[in-house]
Amino acid sequence: MPVKSAETNRIKSRDNLQMASPSTDTIGADKTLADRALRLLRDDILSVRLAPEARLRIAELQTRYDLGISPLREALLRLISEGLVVAEGQRGFAVASVSLAELEDLTRARVRLESAILAEAIEKGDAEWEAGMMAAFHRLSRTPIPTDVHDAAGTSEWEERHRVFHQSLVAGCGSAWLLRMQAQLAEHSQRYLRVRLFHSVPLAQMVRNVDSEHRDLMQALLNRDAPRAAKLMQEHLETTAAAVASLWKTEQPALPEAMRASGR
Repeated sequence: MPVKSAETNRIKSRDNLQMASPSTDTIGADKTLADRALRLLRDDILSVRLAPEARLRIAELQTRYDLGISPLREALLRLISEGLVVAEGQRGFAVASVSLAELEDLTRARVRLESAILAEAIEKGDAEWEAGMMAAFHRLSRTPIPTDVHDAAGTSEWEERHRVFHQSLVAGCGSAWLLRMQAQLAEHSQRYLRVRLFHSVPLAQMVRNVDSEHRDLMQALLNRDAPRAAKLMQEHLETTAAAVASLWKTEQPALPEAMRASGR
């Protein structure tokens, strides 16, 4: 492994994560009104506060976010490029639809990409990367998994720390482009995980012994065991996707019509 100063590695790891994680921006970090509009819209789409296929009417968004037409249009166009929003010709904009076929495609793509990134991280990652993984795992493992489907705040906190942990695993790869692609796939996957909020199954029952899965993944990386890390990541992602798909197929009155129709 190339010899680098601890400070250089720390800065590079921090910068790569910031480039890969647009959804972590805070209001204070928004440089423009368009940045603020982008952050608010993306967060509402990923958390399914704006449901799949929902119409995005500019006038309603102006009221919702207290923002003007120009920053909202710019944000919507940027979200089109990310695949979270679609243009409907003269009808305006809508949240991108979801489907079981896309969930399967997303999962395959994540398995292939993240297996390659983990190998890169194992080859190039340093002590700073290892410390980041352990810190992220510690915070996640100390965050209670919500047992109440109506606990939106608790669910959001757990999901945020879960996202940070998964990013910490690949952060050592040294490639901002690979991290950016991984972050985009993970963001799209997040919408599918939110399907559980429309069912009566608590998150704690759905995610199996997730702490054990995360601990094993981290240990494989610390041991520099690329084949085992890739295998564990594949099992983790595929098992999660299968659980979401199984839950999605269960008819529940609370499931939004757009999601139910897309899943058939």
